[in-house]
Amino acid sequence: MFETIINQYQSIPNWQIGIEIIIFIFGVLSVYFAKKENVLVYPTGIICTILSVYIMFHAKYYADMSINIYYSIMSVYGWFQWKKITNGEVLSISRTNLKEKIIGIILFLITAIICIYIYKFFNYKLQINNYLDIFTTSLFFTAMWYMAKKKIENWTLWIVGNTFAVYIFFDRQLYIIAIQYIIFTILAISAYIEWKKYLAK
Repeated sequence: MFETIINQYQSIPNWQIGIEIIIFIFGVLSVYFAKKENVLVYPTGIICTILSVYIMFHAKYYADMSINIYYSIMSVYGWFQWKKITNGEVLSISRTNLKEKIIGIILFLITAIICIYIYKFFNYKLQINNYLDIFTTSLFFTAMWYMAKKKIENWTLWIVGNTFAVYIFFDRQLYIIAIQYIIFTILAISAYIEWKKYLAK
């Protein structure tokens, strides 16, 4: 695996390697700040996602590209939500109600349909891995919306989606990104436990 990583990066320009390192660092920082319920999750996340748009477009992973565009937009929305004060209080961790669960399901389905059309727009023939990409993208879209609302269920979706993403990126031989998603999964599990303890108070 390590030999493959070295061989892969021998043909990649130094500036692109630099971008991937920045994405890695700020991606991990963003998840860590989310776990700690720190609003810095959003500025660090925006840096990561904007740079990821270019990388995914270059690699022709259009569903991944689209989710990073969405992440950037939702990061601005989430930043506002986490900083907003309502009735003298900031947004606190909670569970989804029935309405929010239904919205989550609808968002998942709409995202999946949009991703399929994105692939078709670029005349890209869908393979099994692309459908896995669409599935994880749809999970991540929903998870990002739940995170903006500080719903604990966001971590459940991140855990499932990140687990699939580890397989996807190992299969693509994008080992650095796969390792990043392993770290994301560990952090998401830890964050779920931490947020659950908060709700149990």
